[in-house]
Amino acid sequence: METLFIYIAKSSGLIALFYFAYYFLLRKETFFTANRWYLLAGLFTSVILPWIVFTTIVWVEPTPTNFDWSRLPMRPVKDESLEINWYLVLAGAYIIGIALLLIQFAFDFYNLNRVLKGKSIQRQADHKFIDLKENIAPFSYFNTIVYNSSLYSEAEMESILEHEKVHSEQYHTVDVLITRFFCILFWFNPFMWLYKKAILQNLEFIADSEAAKNISDKKAYQLTLLKITTHENCVVLTNHFYQSLIKKRIVMLNKNQSKKWNSWKYVLILPALIAFVFLFQMEVIAKEKNLSPKVEQSVSEDVDIYKITKNTTEAELKEKAEILKEKYDIKTTFSKIKRNSNNELIGLKIKLQKGKEAETVTEVNSSEPIKDFAIAISKNENGTTNIGIVTEKNKGNDKLTLSNNVISPNTRISADTQIYIDGEKSEKAEMDELDPKEIATVNVTKNDEKKEIRIITKNFSTIGDENEIYINGKKVTQNELEQLEQGSIDRIDINNNSGKKSMRIVTKNGTYYQDKNMPVPPVPPTPPTMKFKAPKSPAFPKAPKAPKGDPITGDKKAWKDFEKKMEEFDKQMKKLEPQMEAFDKQMAEFDKQMEPFNKEMEAFDEKMKVFDKQMEEYMSKVEKENKK
Repeated sequence: METLFIYIAKSSGLIALFYFAYYFLLRKETFFTANRWYLLAGLFTSVILPWIVFTTIVWVEPTPTNFDWSRLPMRPVKDESLEINWYLVLAGAYIIGIALLLIQFAFDFYNLNRVLKGKSIQRQADHKFIDLKENIAPFSYFNTIVYNSSLYSEAEMESILEHEKVHSEQYHTVDVLITRFFCILFWFNPFMWLYKKAILQNLEFIADSEAAKNISDKKAYQLTLLKITTHENCVVLTNHFYQSLIKKRIVMLNKNQSKKWNSWKYVLILPALIAFVFLFQMEVIAKEKNLSPKVEQSVSEDVDIYKITKNTTEAELKEKAEILKEKYDIKTTFSKIKRNSNNELIGLKIKLQKGKEAETVTEVNSSEPIKDFAIAISKNENGTTNIGIVTEKNKGNDKLTLSNNVISPNTRISADTQIYIDGEKSEKAEMDELDPKEIATVNVTKNDEKKEIRIITKNFSTIGDENEIYINGKKVTQNELEQLEQGSIDRIDINNNSGKKSMRIVTKNGTYYQDKNMPVPPVPPTPPTMKFKAPKSPAFPKAPKAPKGDPITGDKKAWKDFEKKMEEFDKQMKKLEPQMEAFDKQMAEFDKQMEPFNKEMEAFDEKMKVFDKQMEEYMSKVEKENKK
């Protein structure tokens, strides 16, 4: 799930990048068709590029290491408390948003079909024409053009049809639907809605530009635009002849064509995309030179060593597990894999199991890269297998001994270490007297230099059906007890009344079962709180309504009054230009406040790469076990 959020964050960032490039570099240029393909390419690049990862392998010199044997798994105790799964909360909110917008999309599609259903259709070449009686602004939907001819003169209808034919012939409806689809997927991203507005405006610029070429009276076409603005009853999912920012369309109609050399601006997006790839889509894997794929190092002729370093990859861990299974029939499980921003191992849990003959569990969890260690395998003279973990703590040559979760008598245990056997505090001498074959589990914890060793014997763990087991106050079965993670135990109380034994266990986080092998996702950064509300464009004055007829044959006095009103309208529009500049500055401030969050997302992205690989391995393992 965390991988999905990282992907969405990357795609949202790319959408914002393409929008800013268009807004500051291209929106005032008259390369309307080129802008159309640029905006569409920006959307598809934003969803495709985050999937592409480039891998670089760096070969490093092998680190010479002398190992000794450490059989006691040490693990720092973390303060575990019940936490809200924010990934599920965010995923729920995201899905709810998509569901609501899909419902709205279905409702809009229904309204469109209701307008078109049962109407008389006139066919001309590749176009379908529907003449309605309702007061609806003219629009096109694929090759269907809808209008109300009773509202317009013959000359106005000519302008309208030329405009809508451009929408139909260039399949602008596809652009509208694609944009709507992206708005549903990225509904939380304010730049996606601005992106949609830019695409729709550019489509109108294209239609105006092409239609004006086929109309002799350009001024009459502009007057038709103003008249259509009075019809605000539009149908969604279509290309409207009406657009609220009518001034921009008129300005673009009268603007001189941009010089061809200005097309160099399109190339400026490439350095930004290359930087995105190098920052977020490059994965560096370090491998040691001249390493045998099976046995990395031997401390004696009878011992095989499989080394693990901070740069060991998930693929290499999987390879070691396969070798151990094939050569020694040892089931090896790597879980709780954690990495830092440099892709170095900082956390790892290893479980080695060979039937009932030998078992060892070791876990490392730190904020620093792990120290080099290795899995050591040897055979005894009687044919049994010895399994051990070798580290760099001491440079001795101790003989490899069986690490069946047993603490041998010569193991160094500090005086302040507290020892518990079957929940009761015990002395080291009692621990030394234990028969290793009777030990079920050993859990060693360390917190602020204070060590605890908790041993559960087989006789204790199997207390019988006639006895009672409670975990966090809830009565459980023997099977549920066996699934309890030993590291989660906070306290064990034993009662023996009249020969009936009861065991009460209290865990640290209040839960008594969790999948030991399931990876733990990193915590996503918190989005910034904006210091101002989302910027809004200024309210534009309403354009004056054009008189009936045309300036030549119509009411000349009315048309003269209309021209005066248009002059006043232009003055009001000019006064709004400072507000538009202020709007641009607010948008720049919005981008500036997003910068710290973007840096946090970079670090979060690296952690998500590691978690994604862990989840793939975990899900693959679960599927295999379910098939058995």
